[in-house]
Amino acid sequence: MAANPQSFGQGKQISSALLPEFEHEMKTTRRTLERVPEDKLTWKPHDKSTTLGGLATHLATINHWAEAVMGSDSFDVSTAPRNQELKSRAEILEAFDKNTAAAHKILQNANDAEMMKPWALKAGAQTIFSMPRAAVFRSFILSHGIHHRGQLCVYLRLNNVPVPSIYGPSADEATF
Repeated sequence: MAANPQSFGQGKQISSALLPEFEHEMKTTRRTLERVPEDKLTWKPHDKSTTLGGLATHLATINHWAEAVMGSDSFDVSTAPRNQELKSRAEILEAFDKNTAAAHKILQNANDAEMMKPWALKAGAQTIFSMPRAAVFRSFILSHGIHHRGQLCVYLRLNNVPVPSIYGPSADEATF
């Protein structure tokens, strides 16, 4: 789904600017998740690390945050339920597709006034951060997902799974 250029000048400049980046990053993230080896979901590179399945689950569900960011003024992580680790590549991709479609729709429908409204992440009485929703969407959803996608690529490499090209060719793929 491409951003609608006609929405520029109609109070949706921010979402129109973010949509192409979101769409590009989600295509690459999905290609990375498609490579998650089902027989390695419990593997982890270090005792302090999350499992490959846990990391893939987190990456598949990050876009769910768009609902919290655009649907309320703040979110308290101390009261948030924990995500259950998904049990297969199919479940991971299904969750990713569902959360990505919902986030896309939320972003596509957001107007500039909504995107500039402050939003806070809290842990009980402590405010972890507060920023305009546009900045939260860029950092807490997009950059957060990019960070974990990079981690997942390391997990894939350590398990001899071909790593997809992302911003350029990888050692395993010469093309995009």
